[in-house]
Amino acid sequence: MKAAVRHTYGSPDVIRIEERPRREPGPDGVLVRVRAAALNPLDWHEMRGEPRVMRLRSGLRTPNEARLGVDVAGVVESVGEAVTRFAVGDEVFGSCRGAFAEYTVTSETDLVAKPAMVTFEQAAGVPVAGFTALQGLRDHGSLTAGQRVLVNGAAGGVGHLAVQLAKHFGAHVTAVCSTRNVELVRSLGADTVVDYTVEDFTEATTQYDLIFDLAANHSHRTLRRIATPKGVIAVAGASPRHPVLHMLASMVIGPFVSQKLPIYIASVRTSDLEYLATLLERGELRVEVSRTFALEELPEAIAHLEEGHARGKVVVTL
Repeated sequence: MKAAVRHTYGSPDVIRIEERPRREPGPDGVLVRVRAAALNPLDWHEMRGEPRVMRLRSGLRTPNEARLGVDVAGVVESVGEAVTRFAVGDEVFGSCRGAFAEYTVTSETDLVAKPAMVTFEQAAGVPVAGFTALQGLRDHGSLTAGQRVLVNGAAGGVGHLAVQLAKHFGAHVTAVCSTRNVELVRSLGADTVVDYTVEDFTEATTQYDLIFDLAANHSHRTLRRIATPKGVIAVAGASPRHPVLHMLASMVIGPFVSQKLPIYIASVRTSDLEYLATLLERGELRVEVSRTFALEELPEAIAHLEEGHARGKVVVTL
């Protein structure tokens, strides 16, 4: 089978499309014929091995794992003997290792059924972005109905889902994006849309119960000025220049301020994936797929995502 791999850290040029043996599922595994695989910032962080602290887990000098990609949607090709939730031919989506390939194997607990009215491209765009948005708002942001939420980076992969989920939870949503994305973000249900090329949202007099910052382009001190005294500032993005320092700032400042500054990495949870699938099926959540690429174009796709202005989700189709 064809699969995207990289044997060293570096720019998108290190990615190769190689012929690799197709893995077979273990007792609780599912072999998926990949139809679509979505890109996330995680992919280019792993490709480059940046920030360097990641290499403590992924390999200090060369990657321990050559494959890339974690968000997948496709058709079940075969299942392990202990699998009870899926059968051959089922359309599924979820998380895996090595999504950028013709086939991938993952646990049945990392997959859910794909709603029939949702495309493979849309379904592939849900897992990482959906987990990040849902857990950031609900678990770490403690969002409740009637609260005021600001989403900075509202047109991106996580942001456009966060706007919809915040509205689903009954919040008043202010969304920050660029001029070209104003209409998209407004169509997602945002109550107020701020075009950051025209207006600086940090100078507003409004105070927010939750600031969900996906751009990480303002300091904690600046964001705290527009947060309520007991508000939450959840930063799910990373400063392009100093990602580790940005996270450390939350750890150092947090104990000494009244606002909460949670640091988190989204977790793969079957229950959350099922919850998101239900919202998709009901039409209460939609995935904006801005661009699609072929598997052979993965280096170009990652370079596009690295530019930092991708709208919604970028997806590789097979």
